[in-house]
Amino acid sequence: MPDVFQKSKLLLMKLMNTTNIIILIITTLLFCMCNNNQTPRPLGYYRIELPPHYYVKNDTIGPYIAEVSKYCTTMESDNKLATNDDEWINLYYPTFNATIHLSYKKINNNFSIITEESRQLVYEHTIRADAINESFYSNPENNTYCIYYELKGNAASPAQFYVTDSTNHFLRGALYFNNIPNSDSIAPVNVYIQQDIIHLIETLKWK
Repeated sequence: MPDVFQKSKLLLMKLMNTTNIIILIITTLLFCMCNNNQTPRPLGYYRIELPPHYYVKNDTIGPYIAEVSKYCTTMESDNKLATNDDEWINLYYPTFNATIHLSYKKINNNFSIITEESRQLVYEHTIRADAINESFYSNPENNTYCIYYELKGNAASPAQFYVTDSTNHFLRGALYFNNIPNSDSIAPVNVYIQQDIIHLIETLKWK
């Protein structure tokens, strides 16, 4: 009888050890599965080193004078929509692969028409833009008046504007990046170039 009891006790101990091992294995598996459900990290982007702003006066880009960034290159536009009354020029940033497209028109009793055309060109981007903010700038001393559009989100053009004296001169500008729009990745450069655009507008004078 003691032998039977002893054997039963040994069997019970083995069963308990086996059960403990199984429980340990299950607990370990559950722990590993929980650790694999980590929250994914947001995508990161390469840090872009932006140079300090530096401007030079340019009087060869059209019937106007303005200070532009020394880091951009003046290039003639190949826009096939340009007419004989238009003067197109591009300010190209090779480091950032971005371009400010400038087009000048002589006003000929068509001020309301060309301003509306400019506004429509901006609002064509409403499909991709999260918001379009308009702001007004004026410099009576230089006889310049500007409507500035900042387009939020992944619009192809994050900034557009026009400057005019409402009687003779009309200059339109649009910023484009030569890549797939991604507002997060280009955000620092976008802010940087828009500061250059504001400086161009503030220093613009008609010839």
